[in-house]
Amino acid sequence: MADLPGGAAAQRALDLEKTADWFRRFRLSETPGQSELYAGWAAGVEDDAEVLDLIIGLPRPKRQPNLVFSCARLLGAPLAGYPVFRRWLIEHWPAVAAEARVRATQTNEPRRLTAIMPVLASIGPRVALIEVGASAGLCLYPDRYSYDYSGRRVDPADGPSPVLLSAETTGPVPLPEHPPAVVWRAGLDLNPLDVRNPDDVRWLETLVWPEQTERRARLDAAMAIVREDPPLLVAGDAVAGLAALVALAPAGVPLVIVSPAVLVYLAQEQRAAFAHAAPGFGRWISLDGVGVLPRVDALLPETPVPGDYIVSLDGRPVARCGPHGQTLDWIAG
Repeated sequence: MADLPGGAAAQRALDLEKTADWFRRFRLSETPGQSELYAGWAAGVEDDAEVLDLIIGLPRPKRQPNLVFSCARLLGAPLAGYPVFRRWLIEHWPAVAAEARVRATQTNEPRRLTAIMPVLASIGPRVALIEVGASAGLCLYPDRYSYDYSGRRVDPADGPSPVLLSAETTGPVPLPEHPPAVVWRAGLDLNPLDVRNPDDVRWLETLVWPEQTERRARLDAAMAIVREDPPLLVAGDAVAGLAALVALAPAGVPLVIVSPAVLVYLAQEQRAAFAHAAPGFGRWISLDGVGVLPRVDALLPETPVPGDYIVSLDGRPVARCGPHGQTLDWIAG
């Protein structure tokens, strides 16, 4: 590589350092117990100057570890150890980079509803629901799934669902007899996915990590439910597009806006604008990693641990949870 001017060289060095740290944090906080393969790939990338140099050629939001790995898998990367993956990645980098530029990590994990459903139920037995960052809208169906909270079961009013979402719980989780009825549901996303589109389905399935066979089965079962009654999904920005979608919501029922694990992908200014606007339209439930909403973190009774996800209602924390809803620690009340 040709010598860079001082400022450009310093910026490149900073980009390399920050990207390596991103892969390190991903390995330490997200992969344990979830994917040994991704842990190995992330460990390799964080110490690999050549691969990091390729990755920093992407726009910053596109350097996300999960996005890079998913795009590589979509294009046929071998599910092998880092040396084999590295050779493939370098050889196919132009195609991977092109894919990453047009893709986003639209992980549509319905299990996150284990953390959201009890909060919804506290708002009312009937709600209208808007999800920001909806992907294919699988989290817009809390009333169509069954739940298991450490052995305490909650089923839809019309009987058990083929989709069972489970969480190990601590604390006094307030569980309703049935999930609240969703009388109107709509989603907002920059690029909504359609569960009736084979290409979109393939991308959703690729976003499931290689070893997560249970999660893949849950995704497929949830998509079958959504195909029977597809939601309204609108292409739009989380901030600019929200008001227009709110205007379509029915009157006479509480409107709830949910933003599960999406605000981290917004720039700081957008994030602040959304957090300011959302409570003005209705009740707001968010599920975010520590550090995404510092004002929420500051209200926790104990110092949050990196890797924790916080569930909040109207900007006040009510629970901690796993990133995919696998655990729920209720702190409200």
